[in-house]
Amino acid sequence: MQIGAGLTAGLNFRQFLTRVSSGSVYSVMLTGSETKNLPSISDERFNQTPPLTMSSTNTDLFYTRLPVNEIPLSELLMEEHLFFKVPASWHVIITDVKNSTGAMQMGLHETVNLVATGSIVAVLNIAYKNNLAVPFFFGGDGATFIVPPSILTATLQALLVHQENTQRSFNIALRVGTVPVATIYEQQHELNISKLRTSEVFAIPVLIGDGLSFAERIIKGNDYMLSPLPAKEEDLDLTGMQCRWDKIKPPLTNYEVVSLVVIARDGIKQSVAFKRVIDQLDKIYGAPQTRQPITVSKLKLKTTLEKIGLEMRTKLGGFRPFYLLRTWATTLLGTVYFRTKKGKFYLTRLVDMSDTLVIDGKINTVITGSAQQRELLEDALHEIELSGEILYGLYVSKESVMSCYVRNMNDRHVHFVDGSEGGYTKAAGVLKNKIRNINALT
Repeated sequence: MQIGAGLTAGLNFRQFLTRVSSGSVYSVMLTGSETKNLPSISDERFNQTPPLTMSSTNTDLFYTRLPVNEIPLSELLMEEHLFFKVPASWHVIITDVKNSTGAMQMGLHETVNLVATGSIVAVLNIAYKNNLAVPFFFGGDGATFIVPPSILTATLQALLVHQENTQRSFNIALRVGTVPVATIYEQQHELNISKLRTSEVFAIPVLIGDGLSFAERIIKGNDYMLSPLPAKEEDLDLTGMQCRWDKIKPPLTNYEVVSLVVIARDGIKQSVAFKRVIDQLDKIYGAPQTRQPITVSKLKLKTTLEKIGLEMRTKLGGFRPFYLLRTWATTLLGTVYFRTKKGKFYLTRLVDMSDTLVIDGKINTVITGSAQQRELLEDALHEIELSGEILYGLYVSKESVMSCYVRNMNDRHVHFVDGSEGGYTKAAGVLKNKIRNINALT
């Protein structure tokens, strides 16, 4: 999901991802003389130094010290005072697999997911080394980050090496681009962010505003070109990236997996439209835990050399026989480890730390339930769509796929979930077709 002089070098990884508790008040200068009062970290378990005041030229602690909200998402969306403007000095970075639909049609669903995961791991490892925390958003065929200027160059260098490795290993073109947040604001777009706890040990960024969509249009435009940067192989660190789980069946045999992407129409307040959608999800599927597509009983390691080879080529940019054999042996041992007390604890944490909901100016979520529930959801979404508030894309698959970032087997891991067969990409394709049809009529 980066941090600066105010934190000790021994930053706890769980906090690095998301864990921030409410505490005493300090002031963060966001842009110019604008200030907002934010809670500082006070949880003694994380061994923090005292809070400090940041100047407008040092906003590295902005995201880390946002409080984590422990209220339902539908309530959070209505509380504007719990959202904060992203500092103008920060930068949006986007990675995206070009022609991901074509790659999916060639059966490269898992490869595309893993390339996107590699982007996140590369950025989070840089953040972790610099005692920083940044918001990130997984999109199935790419990822989006908002980073402070202190790590911008290092982040882009790492992603450019990842881009080169992806091209060499898979003949897949990975787009990498950046747009200053200041530019987004100059063009009258918004980026307002909060944090939401989704389980006891995991929280996510919630971003409202059209700023990321604006940045995406720039980066995907024909005229966009990233300024060249010198990058070396050692600039990329994908330590912790794993892809060892087989496709994951839903918890019940009559359940299906739904990948859903929702946007608010132009002129419609995102938070209000998104609340209507989340309310319907809660009404039809129940609490977020009941629609979680990942369950311990359905997790199964895939120990084939082909699966491990995919991880190796993404991670190392080529064939490394020692890595392949060592990882294969470790994965075989994993089937025994997960029967132990520690192994079972890890699997429980894995479910809790699965990233199945992304709010980045859109709703992106992977859920599970019955076909009857999905039909009710489609009816409800269709009604909201007809009212002119939203557009949505939905794709149904039989399984989920998951790639992972694991720094250790305790609480230092996060897991990225997509519907099988490229669920997010297929749902986004349905949404894009709706947008094209609307544009053709105007």
